[in-house]
Amino acid sequence: MTTPDEARAPYRTTVADVPLEQGLREEEGWIDMQVQYLINSERGGSDGLTVGRTVLPPGARHDRHFHTDADEFLVVMSGRGEIHTNKGREPSQAGDVIFTPRGNYHGFVNTGDEDVLLIWGWSGAGSLAAAGYGMPGPDDEFDDPS
Repeated sequence: MTTPDEARAPYRTTVADVPLEQGLREEEGWIDMQVQYLINSERGGSDGLTVGRTVLPPGARHDRHFHTDADEFLVVMSGRGEIHTNKGREPSQAGDVIFTPRGNYHGFVNTGDEDVLLIWGWSGAGSLAAAGYGMPGPDDEFDDPS
């Protein structure tokens, strides 16, 4: 029988106890977003998984970006908006579940008149730095760069 690893015991928190992330910069695509890292290398000691919560007020957006070292999932819990990928834009609403393999462009904009609540995660990375966050370059071709 395997004995539990006390150093890696289960982790539990509440959304109310997790502070909003500070220092997310508009020039890196974080436009009016409220981001919380619920589970990551700092909270819970996870080196291979990050789980987050994001609130996007009307008009807020996360510009198109990619992760070289992490797959991403996204669950739209409430509200509506648009998903932006390297294939263009698609409407999105509460109940949608989106998977973006590493290296693919993706983003989200709140096009509605109420807040959008997203629960998301990265597989393969316990932090933003480990996920390999990047923005499109000036020569990348899209219908719309945002």
